[in-house]
Amino acid sequence: MTGSMTTNHEDRVALISGANQGIGLQIAKDLAARGLTVLVGSRSLERGQEAARTILGDARAVQLDITDAASIAAAADHVRATFGRLDILVNNAAISRAQPRPDETIAEWAGASRPSVVSIDEVRAIWETNVFGTLAVYQAMLPLLREAPHASIVNVSSGLGSLGWFSNPEQPNREMFVPGYSASKTALNALTIAMAIELASTSIKVNAVSPGYTKTSLNNYEGTDTVEEGAAEAVRVALLGPDGPSGKFTHATMGELPW
Repeated sequence: MTGSMTTNHEDRVALISGANQGIGLQIAKDLAARGLTVLVGSRSLERGQEAARTILGDARAVQLDITDAASIAAAADHVRATFGRLDILVNNAAISRAQPRPDETIAEWAGASRPSVVSIDEVRAIWETNVFGTLAVYQAMLPLLREAPHASIVNVSSGLGSLGWFSNPEQPNREMFVPGYSASKTALNALTIAMAIELASTSIKVNAVSPGYTKTSLNNYEGTDTVEEGAAEAVRVALLGPDGPSGKFTHATMGELPW
């Protein structure tokens, strides 16, 4: 981990998981540009440090592997020792495959991810990160979020997790709803609701956002939206005030999405 400076209580601190590239890095850039201290969560500290150097503002790398309990605990200890609290948690880290396949197209990925053929180990690996890893980070960081005057949790989900959309026979690209990535985002949406219910009596807001079809490593850069467009809704929701909504699932241009 880098950085040992403390911050004034009025300065807000945001932790973004999976922030060394893609949408997570853009979220970090956008929040830092708004004056927040940004903690760039990255499985590789070196890659996190490289990413932090590209950010204008107060950006610091934090080693954070959301599938490693010791890494999560160490990150939480570091945040507490350095800042005493956390104002914003963006659960962005996610995978769409157990192992990167740089030459695989989205169509090939969908075909190999069908319920009848997908490896159980593949599904388990995806869920370990996208669902259980996110829940583990929530549990570790919640005491720090409770120390903030008002805090926000943003779970970066996907429209591919929408049961409302994909249960409709007329929905385009229905073959994209698969047990690994897609269903893991459905589960993440369910976690969002559970978290929002648990924290309903507090000042902590919990929401899910869909970045849209963004050009990132998750889709081997086949996406059509820029990372700036993909990060926009997470940034907007992260910065909502204490009177903002909780328990919502939204997209930057489509508004509220069906669960």
